[in-house]
Amino acid sequence: MAKAAVFTGVNEPFEIREYELTTPPKGYARISILASGVCGTDMHIHRGKLGIVPPKIIGHEYVGKVEEISAEDSNKYGISAGDNVIVNIACPCGECLLCKTSDDANCINMGVTNGGDPEESPHFWGGYAEVNYSPVKNLIKVPKGLDPKTVSVFACAGSTAIHAFNLGKRANVSMENVNVAVVQGLGPVGMFAAGYLVAMGIEHVIAITGFVDEKREEIARSFGVSKVFSLDINSLDDVIAYIKSISDGLGADLVFEASGNVHAVPQGIQMLRNRGVYLVPGQYSASGGVMFNPELITFKAIQIIGSSQYSVSDVISYLEFLEENPGLHPVIDSMITEYPVSKVNEAFEDIKAAKNIKTILVGE
Repeated sequence: MAKAAVFTGVNEPFEIREYELTTPPKGYARISILASGVCGTDMHIHRGKLGIVPPKIIGHEYVGKVEEISAEDSNKYGISAGDNVIVNIACPCGECLLCKTSDDANCINMGVTNGGDPEESPHFWGGYAEVNYSPVKNLIKVPKGLDPKTVSVFACAGSTAIHAFNLGKRANVSMENVNVAVVQGLGPVGMFAAGYLVAMGIEHVIAITGFVDEKREEIARSFGVSKVFSLDINSLDDVIAYIKSISDGLGADLVFEASGNVHAVPQGIQMLRNRGVYLVPGQYSASGGVMFNPELITFKAIQIIGSSQYSVSDVISYLEFLEENPGLHPVIDSMITEYPVSKVNEAFEDIKAAKNIKTILVGE
């Protein structure tokens, strides 16, 4: 038997249920939890901003240890019992235009591994559980030198940010020409994007938050962010004036939207210079509309690039980034607050109260 936290309805408490462990179906492995992250997407699901029909075991940032796998699947995919892995829940179709043009993250027929009914064997489909059953083809091996909890912090956020930057490259955005970059929001996606930009050698990386949070600001500075503004004490005009003061009056070369706040979008457009680039992976729920002046897109000739998912290649790039930057690991670990799966409702209350930067679920 093992425990799972089951999503039963919008704004309803998760139910802790126990299910029998079974032999993995053909093509699947059984994985035990090491760290399962709570993503902003999970908060959107719980609040009814994304249409998920209960009951479900949600969660898609699962890092675990392979406990059972058939010899056939192990040989086929190079995954063995005892390996630490990230579960990638995305199942692109491989047949649509996007899949056939190297963009399977935006597959129009995307399936997921965590959509099963928890009352049907093998029960443990999603990440909010002590055990997970996933297709072996969806497992990405974690290098032996990486701590699984460290990996879990940006398991989704890091890959999401990297994919957005990669889409920028596909649109001929040259990061070598970026001198001033702004990151809106210091949740996991924004925090990783800020650290990634610093690691790429961007001279001025500025972070903007909606409210003062000394812990987040301290971590952002530890990642190398040069300036943090909080819009509850700094006006937008002051922020823009600062950006112009370090860019010869031009504005930001690149703005990365990671706040999820719809009001951030017109602000980001105002911060950009002519021919600036706006990467927008943060607007990931139906949170309403917002007014802005579209002529700014025209007159500034702004490039706006949306990005919603990520590919296996982005997860691999994320793991490579962690291997190449071991000095960041203590900073990453300082973001973690952990709870056993059975305390998931307490975890959600603390997240809503803005007590945590990164919440992970672990075994008992």
